[in-house]
Amino acid sequence: MPDFSDQAEVTRDAKFATRTTLLVRRRRLGDAERATAARHVQADLADLVRRLRPRRMTAYVPVASEPGGPELPAVLHAALPEGAELLLPVLRADLDLDWAPWTGPDDLVAAGRGMREPTAPPLGQAAVTTADLVVLPALAVDRRGVRLGRGGGSYDRALARVPATTLTVVPLHDGELVNALPVEPHDRPVHAVVTPTNGLRTLDGAAPR
Repeated sequence: MPDFSDQAEVTRDAKFATRTTLLVRRRRLGDAERATAARHVQADLADLVRRLRPRRMTAYVPVASEPGGPELPAVLHAALPEGAELLLPVLRADLDLDWAPWTGPDDLVAAGRGMREPTAPPLGQAAVTTADLVVLPALAVDRRGVRLGRGGGSYDRALARVPATTLTVVPLHDGELVNALPVEPHDRPVHAVVTPTNGLRTLDGAAPR
């Protein structure tokens, strides 16, 4: 049943205002600043992948001002052990996420909401449940692990399927790890963030395996 309480409306309004502020800040980043941040984020995530040696992981193709740069999937795939698999999201018509293998930068197509998706056949919504490491986007994360996405709910639904023991990591720009974010019951926390200056940081007591 929809929640029409005053508090729920206040929370949604607070999320909208926070998203607007964060998006404006990202758009103001210069090309050189974005490129430098992307290199640091890529290096720290690649180090994590080499340390964890997942047999399957998920990530995404950052677009526009998203941290990590468009080369992020290639960097992560190169860090995986031989025979391991990198899955990228495929946006469904209902805004839920399916998952398909990354087979190279030339096998990506433009899709809804600015996403770039693999052309390989999707494996189903449940494929994310078999990942050993999940890398996902957000506009900000707070110190409890609460993440603020763009408002479509796609990753909240995907995260609801991810086992609690699976490490979930969000690449951020500096200043996007904040003290507290507005939160709703459907919001799913993450375990860690990676920022250009401070690298990998675990949240709420969750530690990388």
